[in-house]
Amino acid sequence: MIGRLIDGRYQVRSRIARGGMATVYLATDLRLERRVAIKIMHGHLADDDTFKTRFVQEARSAARLAHPNVVNVFDQGQDSDMAYMVMEYLPGITLRDLLKDYGKLTPEQTVDIVTAVLGGLAAAHKAGIVHRDLKPENVLLADDGRIKLGDFGLARAASANTATGQALLGTIAYLSPELVTRGVADARSDIYALGIMMYEMLTGEQPFVGEAPMQIAYQHANDSVPAPSLKVPGLPRELDELVLWASARDPEDRPRDAGAMLEQLLAVTAGMPGAVDPNATAATTVLPGPLAQTMVLGGGALANGVDDFAGSDFGGSEAETQILGARHRTGPVDAAEADSAVLLRGKASTRKRRGYWLFAAIVLLAGLAAGTGWYFGSGPGSRASVPDVSGQSVDVATAAIAQAGLQPADATASCTHPSIKPDLVASTDPAIGTALPRGSTVTLCVSTGPAIIGVPAVVGLPEADARAELAPLFTLAEASDVRFTDEQPAGSVIAVLDADGNPVAETAYERSTMSLVVSAGPVPNVAGMGVDEATETLTQAGLEVETTDPVFDSNVPDGAVISASPQGDGPVRPGSTIVLTVSKGPDLIAIPDVVGMSLQDAIQTLKDAGFEVSHNFPEALIVLAKAVSTDPPAGELLERGSSVFVKAQVTF
Repeated sequence: MIGRLIDGRYQVRSRIARGGMATVYLATDLRLERRVAIKIMHGHLADDDTFKTRFVQEARSAARLAHPNVVNVFDQGQDSDMAYMVMEYLPGITLRDLLKDYGKLTPEQTVDIVTAVLGGLAAAHKAGIVHRDLKPENVLLADDGRIKLGDFGLARAASANTATGQALLGTIAYLSPELVTRGVADARSDIYALGIMMYEMLTGEQPFVGEAPMQIAYQHANDSVPAPSLKVPGLPRELDELVLWASARDPEDRPRDAGAMLEQLLAVTAGMPGAVDPNATAATTVLPGPLAQTMVLGGGALANGVDDFAGSDFGGSEAETQILGARHRTGPVDAAEADSAVLLRGKASTRKRRGYWLFAAIVLLAGLAAGTGWYFGSGPGSRASVPDVSGQSVDVATAAIAQAGLQPADATASCTHPSIKPDLVASTDPAIGTALPRGSTVTLCVSTGPAIIGVPAVVGLPEADARAELAPLFTLAEASDVRFTDEQPAGSVIAVLDADGNPVAETAYERSTMSLVVSAGPVPNVAGMGVDEATETLTQAGLEVETTDPVFDSNVPDGAVISASPQGDGPVRPGSTIVLTVSKGPDLIAIPDVVGMSLQDAIQTLKDAGFEVSHNFPEALIVLAKAVSTDPPAGELLERGSSVFVKAQVTF
């Protein structure tokens, strides 16, 4: 299928996924030059009108919906005996993949996904469409953050809510009680399935499990879904209530449709613990701690008085000088002068110390400025390494390059890559890890998938040589298909097959899967051998042996092999069965004695014994003749089918 052009428009590039009804491929729409996902119904279902109807119904149902959370359907048609549907291509994973990787999700993640699913489901319900197969496998999480609902294969009009025969086509783990008991589905059945999905996202497991599908169906019909917080304590009460509301056994107790549930979800989650009101003011402001006393007092304690304060490094201010001067002027004049001199010397010393500190601070700041300028101007800080953005979407890669201090180019380039999916970044120019001046431009090279390359001609080469030529270009199966053949010597390559078992063409996608067919040499020729010898020869060659009942053969001695044939159709491989046809020699019988019989009776007797008969008498007079002898004579052993001559004459 890969490489096939469908309907003259869609070029199939690679397989994305395979389901029970169809296979999804990545293709290129040659008319609009865009990548699409093309869903092709399995060939063995093409003659089943029921499956064909479901396939066409899926396309029509999804095409009626135009919503950002529903996978868009672009086209649907028939190419030869192949029914197909063209959808938008969303590189990413499903919700099932996410649950497998993480077990359970946080309440915030659950709310985000359920909000998106309800948006798409509300659009479907508004259009009168019931999905009927809601499950994590049908919720697509794109690499760019989009969440979409797909696979409307079981969708029906909301008015056609009575199903017969196919009521249980949806996955049993998400079937509503009314579908199990009465085969009836409406919009509230989709809500039930979503409630089960919410429980699974919050707890990491489904509420009802069992060894057989009927056990699970019985629980859906007779048991109530427990609150998720019983399994995971601490979950918000609002989410418990939403899950129990959506998964109520009685449809009348559930939301009437996805729109009603979406409104309630948005309303209750706004009041959940941890929800942020953008207009609210922070309730608590973190203030710096109190200053240490040593910083405030310069080595003394506040209770030590003004004298200690004046003796500190903070004691040189003008206000302090006035206070101290006023206190000392209460004494004698000489004492006042002496105090004034001491005070002046103290002020000079303080200014000197301040000058030293100021100079040191200026030098330090200048050094820091120079160092910073060098670091970001010509030192290590002036350069940035191109981050590893391979395998990321263009938007994510662009943000990472900008965050690294580089400038993403306005346009992207295209390049092939054997393993990175199309539309994801394959490489950069300059290469990942290159150190560049900050602000340099980096161009993203976006993958177009694997390149189409030539396949080396390896038929006829020894297996080891063929693998050496193909392994650097393609993915080879470890085991080769060994077959008996006289086309090539033992150990040589007979053919190269693709993943579907077909011979490869002259070109193929790089790293595509291939396998080798290798010769085991011809089947040993055992014709003419005795049975034991032939059996041993074939067994040593790795073949099984069976024999048929012996048959007469005049050319092969009794007990020797006449022929050896493979059992069944298809290639002969080690372990295949060879059937031996064994001779029991020629079929010899005695010539009966017909002398004295009428020629007519003699002829008939010899023919009945198994011989061809000739005679010497005219046919017109044969009734008058009698046999007088035979050649060979009576009693001699002769091989069945041999000719016997009867000599006759007229007797009276």
